[in-house]
Amino acid sequence: GKLFRWPDLQHPAELKPLCECQSFGVADGPTVCCNPYHFSRLCGPESPPPPYSRLSPNDEQKPLDLSDSTLSYTETEATNSPNVTPGDFSDASTSPDAVKRSHWCNVAYWEHRTRVGRLYTVYEQSVSIFYDLPQGNGFCLGQLNLENRSETVRRTRSKIGYGILLSKEPDGVWAYNRSEHPIFVNSPTLDIPNCRSLIVRKVMPGYSIKVFDYEKSCLLQHTAELDYADGPYDPNSVRISFAKGWGPCYSRQFITSCPCWLEILLSNNR
Repeated sequence: GKLFRWPDLQHPAELKPLCECQSFGVADGPTVCCNPYHFSRLCGPESPPPPYSRLSPNDEQKPLDLSDSTLSYTETEATNSPNVTPGDFSDASTSPDAVKRSHWCNVAYWEHRTRVGRLYTVYEQSVSIFYDLPQGNGFCLGQLNLENRSETVRRTRSKIGYGILLSKEPDGVWAYNRSEHPIFVNSPTLDIPNCRSLIVRKVMPGYSIKVFDYEKSCLLQHTAELDYADGPYDPNSVRISFAKGWGPCYSRQFITSCPCWLEILLSNNR
């Protein structure tokens, strides 16, 4: 990993094997994968960038802090998820036996406040969400048509590239940034305990982050009636924005102002 991808790598604990590797999850197997591109770096706590600044990737890409530290980069999300009715859920999966299995999430693609295309239903344990073929096998955003796209949306769409790898794993749902630009993640389980503000995490290319923790989610739902009674709260929704962040550190205050973003609607079936 230090030789081929990350010269500043300090400890093996900073790396996470990708679920697409054949040796993933195999305990005490006869072989050990050493392909550096079958691993990702774990996204650690980071400090907020100055408002409206353009930092180079070397400045932004900080190694994981293995000490017990609290997250300092918090952004308040004051807008609710755009309403999606149960009738909107449709199977866009290409798996031939998809109807025989239960799905674990649906993915909605948004451009500003407009949802583009149908919901993509995910049955496999992992799914690639990318811009253009043949950059992957999964949810191709480049094939979703919309009339009169703004120039801002067009520029941002061109930065999606290989996009993300979303995977359901034993300890939760993980997102791996496969693109050449950062992504921004917002999830109820990224929140600090006893804090109502949702955290928006910046994930650099080549990094992974656990976007949803099932065990923590159960605790949040148990306390939701007390801690979130004065406002709407969706305990099973993850939001990911491509290339553009939102919150007090940016000109965009809400994710609905971001040009291209995803809403991951998790199923209650674990």
